[in-house]
Amino acid sequence: MSRIQTPATIEEAPAASRPMLEAVQKKLGVTPNLFRLVSNSPAALEGYLSLSGALEKGTLPAATRERIALAIAEVNGCDYCLSAHTYLGKNLAKLDEAEIAANRSGTSNDPMADVAVRFAAKVALSRGHVDDADVQSLKSAGYDDAQTVEIVLHVALNTWTNYINEVGKTAIDFPVVTSRKSA
Repeated sequence: MSRIQTPATIEEAPAASRPMLEAVQKKLGVTPNLFRLVSNSPAALEGYLSLSGALEKGTLPAATRERIALAIAEVNGCDYCLSAHTYLGKNLAKLDEAEIAANRSGTSNDPMADVAVRFAAKVALSRGHVDDADVQSLKSAGYDDAQTVEIVLHVALNTWTNYINEVGKTAIDFPVVTSRKSA
């Protein structure tokens, strides 16, 4: 059971959050529990949606963003985000089971994405204290400074969603995937 009240419907959410939840509903076809839980704070929901939307306009491919989300969810032991991003990875980014397993281990079977996923996992595990060699590995693989910034922001955004879901014990509304940390 959730430790933070999750509005059962858009209509039960704070009035200022309702237009944002309606936009999520229109975009995704559903309003996942994460969004409804965060809607308790219209400011937090706006911030989350704004940063998510801005990062979607970045230059990292959607599949790489999902790979990073899977790696960070595993690092942080967040079953909600692992469940959501496994579903999204399979159905939207078209990642196969082997790739999802690699991502959860902080790697990728795609050589270019592997560098980004490894870097993202290291950023999360080291709380940003990476070495010059870590940044250089991204540049050597062809990632530019903008993409490096985007990777770090994806780590931060996914860490935030992991934390809010763990604090709130958000009810999982995707096919359940359990993190190795909680197993």
